[in-house]
Amino acid sequence: MMDGSQGVEPGNTWRVGVDSGGTFTDVCMFDEASGRIAVWKVSSTPDDPSRGIAQGVEEGMTERAGGGSDPAAAIAYLGHGTTVATNALITHRGARVGLITTGGFRDLLEIGRQKRPDLYDLFAEKPQTLVPRELRFELAERMLRTGEIDTPLDEDAVRAAARAMQEAGVEAVAICFLYAFVNPVHEQAARRIVEEEMPGAFICASHEIAPEFREFERLSTATVNAYLGPIMHRYISRLTPRLQDLGLPVAPHLTQSNGGVVRFEVAAETPVRAVLSGPSTGVVAAQAIGQASGYDDIITFDMGGTSSDVALMAGGETTQTNESIVHGYPIKAPMLDIHTVGAGGGSIAQIDSGGLLKVGPESAGADPGPVCYGRGATEPTVTDANIVLQVLNPVEILDGRMKVHRDLAVEAIGKMAEKLGMETMDVAQGIISVVTANMAKAIRVISVQRGHDPRNYALMAFGGAGPLHAVRLAQELGMSSVIIPRNPGILCAMGLLLTDLRADFSTTQLTPLEAGNLDTIADAMAKVEAEAGAWFEHEAIPADKRMLTRRVDMRYDGQNYELSIALPDGPVTAETLDALKQGFTQAHERMYGFAVPEERILCVTFRAEAMGLVKKAELTARPLGEADSSAAIIGKRDVWYPETGAFTETTLYARDRLLPGNVFEGPAIVEQMDTTTLIPPGVTARVDTIDNLILELSR
Repeated sequence: MMDGSQGVEPGNTWRVGVDSGGTFTDVCMFDEASGRIAVWKVSSTPDDPSRGIAQGVEEGMTERAGGGSDPAAAIAYLGHGTTVATNALITHRGARVGLITTGGFRDLLEIGRQKRPDLYDLFAEKPQTLVPRELRFELAERMLRTGEIDTPLDEDAVRAAARAMQEAGVEAVAICFLYAFVNPVHEQAARRIVEEEMPGAFICASHEIAPEFREFERLSTATVNAYLGPIMHRYISRLTPRLQDLGLPVAPHLTQSNGGVVRFEVAAETPVRAVLSGPSTGVVAAQAIGQASGYDDIITFDMGGTSSDVALMAGGETTQTNESIVHGYPIKAPMLDIHTVGAGGGSIAQIDSGGLLKVGPESAGADPGPVCYGRGATEPTVTDANIVLQVLNPVEILDGRMKVHRDLAVEAIGKMAEKLGMETMDVAQGIISVVTANMAKAIRVISVQRGHDPRNYALMAFGGAGPLHAVRLAQELGMSSVIIPRNPGILCAMGLLLTDLRADFSTTQLTPLEAGNLDTIADAMAKVEAEAGAWFEHEAIPADKRMLTRRVDMRYDGQNYELSIALPDGPVTAETLDALKQGFTQAHERMYGFAVPEERILCVTFRAEAMGLVKKAELTARPLGEADSSAAIIGKRDVWYPETGAFTETTLYARDRLLPGNVFEGPAIVEQMDTTTLIPPGVTARVDTIDNLILELSR
């Protein structure tokens, strides 16, 4: 039986992290008693992801953790990361949504902001509007910015709109009224009426999901949440009984875009906060590994079967944002600053209308998968190119658990080569080069375009395909160091064992930063602190495991964008206001190169980040040994390299036989169950004290 308590029965010592991707489901298990870490990997089941998750947990606990006949009984904690929400948003397979909004704002979803991502592109495509116009209802109501009611809500119109949506087969309803973040009474009344008229529908009111100003972004966030709500509800309603059937003795948690985790029932109501659920924990794990290995400036590179996610970490700190555009949709929710591109091992290679080679963003997924899987696919993928080049084992992968067919991949890429008038091996390498260029572009977005030189950072590569492409990507960007963690293929799953429970609370109240407004500022902060306190109690987090961080979004009067400034601990006093002013001035100088001390400063949004600290997997260091790595050699294989233009004999190493201190030179390939690492000619590899593989490239 599952409940919400944090306590577990004696003997429950395993903490389990499960990351469900488009191609594989990864399981990482940490034994609190012994410190042992075990990993497992199974194919994802896109038709019903819960099957793959339950299978992965059961097999992992049985095969690697010695779970015996009751594999889940020893689990003390289960965290889960999923791409269900983001995949539904990318593919536009969310629910049929209706919208209720203030009169005159019916078309706001399509109008958006004047700021355009591609101002001079006449052919730029706008993201699909999630609510068709006939399902957007504008009603008589108006709230003033002070919270006073100017026009009462027309409740009869709400009821008529709900009945029309019911007849139209609407599954979810978004409610967004002007200034509802100041006074939500109209949204609350509308929600009650819709609940009466549409029992069973998923309903999201904007003040519940994003109680902040900027009506378009708040509307977009509420709409996306409604669009994903029924999808996440169905997903969790399938997964929960499967975990119960395994005998899971604790309540499972799902990771959010901010890198923290919440209980399943909370995640089901706020799916918009899980659109980066999968990749966020990979960044959390990368941060811990980077700090433990002495690398504070890192660019993370998480390449899976469908997409690649990149993030920048300066000074050992991850970058958080309170507002982001995810796949074209503005979302006001705390999240790690992660950039995603449709480039993965399953990305399909095609010849475009201009006769040029194109890779992605379409993916072969897990079924049928790449051509080499032998499941009927005919379009070659990045994985097929690596099989043809023999960078990947041309006979079997996943430690021999999956057979592959190189001849099928050669045939598929050969047909493409004929159309291009090229050699098969050149086309295979061309596929790798094109996908590398796509990933390099994504990294330049988070580095060069924001004033960071990627050459000053180390590249930390993980995901099932990350280590395979890391050196090529680093070479493209002029980077000199690559870090491959011990278990890169399951790092997102491992990140679930390195993160804490987390929830974020906010309220907007435009208030000048002046001594006369001290009580108003203190009251606004007290409001979000009280919400955080209620969350601590609801999650039954012990007092000594609670952590609260307070911030205020601030700007000069007349500016359009805010900077988030840390609020000092303790009561809000005159000294607190001075500290806020100083912090804002310094942050403005860093961001824009100047500050204007005499300008009026506004406090805009007050935030509280609540964290429940949990026991985490530990990264155990071992002393460095001798440099000789010959004991890890398991054979040789001919691999095609662009450096030689031919197949070249390459030494194969087993990752689990490499020891701290070992050093070897490329050309080499390191194989393990969850990934393969390519070390081309001219690259040196060494193993550090926490079993990272450090690759040094010559600039």
